[in-house]
Amino acid sequence: MPADGPERAEQARPAPRTDRTAERERLALEKKRERYVWYYLGYFLFGIHIVAFVMIYAVRHAK
Repeated sequence: MPADGPERAEQARPAPRTDRTAERERLALEKKRERYVWYYLGYFLFGIHIVAFVMIYAVRHAK
């Protein structure tokens, strides 16, 4: 029995990866990375304020 059925046709043609699909994936990854940058910036600025408040408290209450 020859293997010219639908199984052979699927093996012969890989799923095409269009430029539009690649562009969507790139944009999704860029959006994810940008969101992480904003998170890190927010945590950094929050941390700086905590340190500043502790230092202000220490200076005001020093004897």
